[in-house]
Amino acid sequence: MANLRQTPLTCSGHTRPVVHLDFSDVTDSGYYLISACKGKTCHIIITSKVVQWRRIDIRQGKIYRLSLYFNAATLVALKRKMEEVEKSLMISDGKPMLRQGDTGDWIGTFEGHKGAVWGVALDAGATRAASGAADFTGKVWDAVSGEELRSFQHGHIVKSVQFSKDSRLLATGSNEKLVRVFDLNKPDASPEVFSGHTAGIRHVLFFRNDTHLVSCADDKSLRVWDRSTRTEIQRIDFSANPNSLEVSKDGSVLTVANSTHVTFLDAETLTKIREFSLPTTVNSASLHPDKSIFVAGGDDLKVYKFDYTTGTEIESFKGHFGPLHCVKFSPDGELYASGSEDGTLRLWQTTVGKTYGLWKCVDAQIMNDPLSPPKEVQAN
Repeated sequence: MANLRQTPLTCSGHTRPVVHLDFSDVTDSGYYLISACKGKTCHIIITSKVVQWRRIDIRQGKIYRLSLYFNAATLVALKRKMEEVEKSLMISDGKPMLRQGDTGDWIGTFEGHKGAVWGVALDAGATRAASGAADFTGKVWDAVSGEELRSFQHGHIVKSVQFSKDSRLLATGSNEKLVRVFDLNKPDASPEVFSGHTAGIRHVLFFRNDTHLVSCADDKSLRVWDRSTRTEIQRIDFSANPNSLEVSKDGSVLTVANSTHVTFLDAETLTKIREFSLPTTVNSASLHPDKSIFVAGGDDLKVYKFDYTTGTEIESFKGHFGPLHCVKFSPDGELYASGSEDGTLRLWQTTVGKTYGLWKCVDAQIMNDPLSPPKEVQAN
């Protein structure tokens, strides 16, 4: 099967770049995939003296303005035209999407956020979903009905969310530089709060059987927090901001994408196990459940697969039409998903040519026929 070509499944539906994704565990009905999408919002504001064009770049957290001055008569005419134009310029995809994990088939969309969604999570049984967004809220959803169950107000953009193993707790990380843990059985109770980061949180995960948390932020640091004392107990600094953070399936390895590197850390001591360089800025990396290989993607539009022990590049594929923001292995390790600036999710086989999900094994000679190039399969 080494000569077979990779044929990714393309999952469309989002209108803006896909910045985060998460899988559930394997359940009686398979496993599931949720994705988050950011956006850019444009406004045209008309006052008595000025027309102001304003664009909010949610990815960078910046507001750009351009002001144009006109006389009163011109402003009246412009206002009539701009009321219609403004509607078409309001662009924001704040809708997490749920899919069947092995096929990419769309199941439903969670509607309720009023801003770009930065982080998403599914609990182990795929009964609950969570999302963090630019509307300063972290929300919990019924993943079966799509109903909003909880909404937790924050003071700034919520970048990361994750459930505890028993689905009772929700951890959030925000641009307030704070990590919080909410008890979903006591939604009105004050959350556990962890402070110490000096810049916005990028990712936060439950850790060490939910007794600890691990987070990374735009202060170039990764920190471990003891939930019993609510204090920072370990820290490691990088030369650049960590772009992604993952705990291995067995809990023994942390995978961190930073700058052009993928770094693997011992989960207990935070000592470096190994580190490999890529020919591009790495935005995300994921370790296979059996720790034999890892995948990574970044600014050069490619998805890379490497040997975890040696760092040897096994293969790379170029299917997206924009930089990759997130990659992650499925819970059974049979595929990995990637999300991109081009607004699509793509599912890639770990073992090319294996019959799995929508992929059906075909003759290698047909697959390699230059007159019949492989076509991407569109998920429903």
